[in-house]
Formats: sequence, structure tokens, C-alpha cells
Amino acid sequence: MVQENKQLDIYKVDTSKKLNKIKVLIVILSLVAVLLMILIILHIINIYKNYRVFKQYEAQAIQIVQEQEEKARKEEEEKEEKERIRQERLPKLTDVGKENIKNIYHSDTKRAFLTFDDGPSSVTPTILDILKNENIKATFFVLGSRVEAMPSMVKRMYDEGHFIANHGYSHVYENIYASPESVLDEYTKCNNAVRNAIGEQDYESHLFRFPGGLAGGKYADTKLAAKELLNQNNVVNVDWNALNGDGETNNLSIEFELERLKNTTEGKNSVVILMHDAPVKQVTSEALPQIISYLREQGYEFKSFYDVIK
Repeated sequence: MVQENKQLDIYKVDTSKKLNKIKVLIVILSLVAVLLMILIILHIINIYKNYRVFKQYEAQAIQIVQEQEEKARKEEEEKEEKERIRQERLPKLTDVGKENIKNIYHSDTKRAFLTFDDGPSSVTPTILDILKNENIKATFFVLGSRVEAMPSMVKRMYDEGHFIANHGYSHVYENIYASPESVLDEYTKCNNAVRNAIGEQDYESHLFRFPGGLAGGKYADTKLAAKELLNQNNVVNVDWNALNGDGETNNLSIEFELERLKNTTEGKNSVVILMHDAPVKQVTSEALPQIISYLREQGYEFKSFYDVIK
């Protein structure tokens, strides 16, 4: 009987140990589970942090791409705008333009074309300053030889929106009017000089003024033949129907120029006014503000040949 009790006690001890082991195991497993949970949470936190960093970098990358795209868009717009302005400054002689030249002295409204021959010269800066101050675009019939001597002044004319037309290269009549081909050669040489001065190799004015005018004189037949040759090369010509008299004498005064202007513009709606850009014609620059004022008082609107050659 006693032996049975001992056996039972032994079983009780063994069971207790097993329970303790189970408890220990449970505790260990619990700690492992907690540790794993902590590791998982830390991993999740780390992933979240990395995700936030990634999103920040992504946002920065998107911003950089957007800024680059915006910069490229603005550069393209600026490029297109520059090209638009460039194209506007390149005269294009169309059939409409040719018809406009034929009817240059006829208009239902009053308009005045200020034109200056023989430049550029030392007087040109003063003329340009006045035109800029008055917000007027004029037309300069330049000489190729003078363009080569003062290219920066021609560039300023061009940059300030004035029409640069062609008056030949030399202004030496016996050279210009040696033949119709000589006239075309003079036009070409002058046009090339203008291209180099303004830095625009596509520039072509399409507009020529014969030195001394087209009509009459010793070289009348050559001029008429040259006019036809120029037309064949898409070049038209224009003279004038009003003037300030600065080509008639070197004994000039402001009063004389104003009087000639009044006399030659009277009764005309569309006036192409001949003036000169030369040191011996400095009075013209001095009279120019009053000439402009008078024309405005008479109701004239100022035009350049950009408004005609198109």
C-alpha cells in the first residue's frame, strides 16, 4: 500500500516538471512572439519612413521634370516668338505688295511715308533718336558703301523696326547706269552689305530707289530697261511725290524745308517724302521734329514700307 503512494508521488513530480517546462516554453514563445511583433512593427515603421522618403524624392523628381518641361516650353515659345518677329522683319513681296506699290500715291486716308536716302551717316543717330521719341517707323534707302562703313548704325535701324530699302552701292551714276545689269549688280551688292550688317542672310528688301529718280535724265533708257530687269528679279522701285527740298540746295534752313514740304504735300492723301541722311543735310535732322508736327497737324498717319511690301 505504501509502495503505491510512492509511485503516485513520483508521477505527480513528473507532471509538475512538464507543466513548468510548458510554461517556460509558453513564456519563451510569448517573448519570441513579442520580439517578432516588435521587429515587424519596426520593419513597418522603417518601410513607412522609406516610403515617405521615396515619396519626397518622387515629388522632387516630378517637380524637376515639370520645371524642365516648363523651361523647355518657355524656351520653345521664346524661340517661336523670335522666329515670328524675325519673319515679320523679312519683307515678302507678294502680288498684293506689288499692287500696293503701283497705287502708292493713292489712298482714301491720309498717310505719310518718311524716306531717307544716302545713309547711314553721322546724322543717322539724331534721326533715329527723333523717330524713336516720336514713335514713328521710317524707310531708309541706304547705300551699300555707306552700310559697309557704318554697319552698326544699319543694325540699329533694323532693330528699331525701320524698313531698310536699297539705293544701290556706289551712287556714282556712270557706274550704276553703265547698263541695266549694272543696276541689278548695285542692288545685289547693297543688299549683301545690309545682310552682313544686320546679321540676317535671308533679308531681301525687294525695294529699290533709282539714284536721281526713275524718270528722265541722261540715263532714262537704261533706267527703264533696268526697272524691267529688277521686276524680273522680284524687285520693285519707288520714287517720291513730296519732298523737303534738301536735295535741291546745300543752302538749307528749317524754314526752307518746312515750306517745301507744305507746298509738295498740299492736296495729297498719300505722300512719299524724299529726305536725305547725310552730313551736308544736317538741317534735315534739325527740321524733322517740325516736319513731323506739321504732318500730324494735317491728319497724316505715318507708315513705313513694311505696311506696303507684304
